[in-house]
Amino acid sequence: MRINKQPPPQTTPRRSDEPIWWSLFSAGGVCVAMLVPAIALLVLLGIPLGLVSAEQLSYQRLHALVFHPLGLGVVLAVIVLPLFHAMHRIHHGLHDLQLAHGRLAKWLCYGSAVLLSSLALSLWLTSG
Repeated sequence: MRINKQPPPQTTPRRSDEPIWWSLFSAGGVCVAMLVPAIALLVLLGIPLGLVSAEQLSYQRLHALVFHPLGLGVVLAVIVLPLFHAMHRIHHGLHDLQLAHGRLAKWLCYGSAVLLSSLALSLWLTSG
């Protein structure tokens, strides 16, 4: 006769969505560490040092560049990936402080990243 009425152990592990969020977190970290400083150096030091002429960064050229599909991809990566990076940090920070339990915090954090990314994309596309 069994006294312990625990359910039998699962033979297959539960699927997790954590690899998706960790990949967006790491991509956002790489973007912040590599792309943002490169763009800042190009704009902030390239023009004053004469490495880039001001005409190359004129409004018409940059407008054509950022609305090209490849340029739009870079701009979206610079906006969207750091958002997911930050929201992942906030989510796990709240979890570490024991302020967030369950799926609500996950939905709020990652949902706000999706919402802000969608808002940025819609504003970006309507401005051009």
